[in-house]
Amino acid sequence: MTIDTTDATLVSVAEAITEVIGPDHSAGTLAADTLLFGSLPELDSLALVELITVLEDRFGFEMDEDDINAEVFESVGSLADHVRAQVG
Repeated sequence: MTIDTTDATLVSVAEAITEVIGPDHSAGTLAADTLLFGSLPELDSLALVELITVLEDRFGFEMDEDDINAEVFESVGSLADHVRAQVG
């Protein structure tokens, strides 16, 4: 399954992920159900910090410490849902 290109937030989150993890992946190879940890070995703790910074800059919000958890960062889709909720 590939990313739903009609969901602008999902596409932008996928692009942010690929910006952080590098050129071995493209936003088009990620889907909403792509697991972030386990499926993407490049996404380690340092990359997670960078991803949070990229998302905050891109979407104009500040992620609360309590929101940095396994539920939010389970998949591309769950992260996009969280971003969507933050920016309204």
